[in-house]
Amino acid sequence: MNQSIEVNTSKRHELTNFFSKRRHLIIDIIRAVLILLFVYASVSKLVDFKVFYGEINSQPFPNWMTAYLVWIIPSIEILIAIGLMFHKTKLISLYASFILMTIFTIYIGLILLYVFDRIPCSCGGVLKQLGWKEHFFFNLFFVLISLLASVLEKNRR
Repeated sequence: MNQSIEVNTSKRHELTNFFSKRRHLIIDIIRAVLILLFVYASVSKLVDFKVFYGEINSQPFPNWMTAYLVWIIPSIEILIAIGLMFHKTKLISLYASFILMTIFTIYIGLILLYVFDRIPCSCGGVLKQLGWKEHFFFNLFFVLISLLASVLEKNRR
């Protein structure tokens, strides 16, 4: 029994040691991936603005919200990407990434649970090729890495 506890403690210590030694590298890789995600997402929305406007308008939100959402969503994505580039705003931007991706993931979860009267069209860009289930797991991945980077950065301070 004691040997089993020692093995578990040893493995936990190795995992903790692994993360603490590579914390900066892990955070930087996650930041870079999130920057790419948010820059790509916002630019693709703005470059093909008419299509994005139509996609937002077909979502199960009141149509009056479309005029606001088409500017708010890419603006938030750009602000998060910029914030992730600087040390002073890194942690708050990681939190913002986690929150935004969680909101998107919950929304997709509600779509998958048929909460809305109809299933809206999917997102643009590369994600257009994904179904809602794949899109859910894609987003969930980004929720988890945002959370991981937030925890590692918070514990570093």
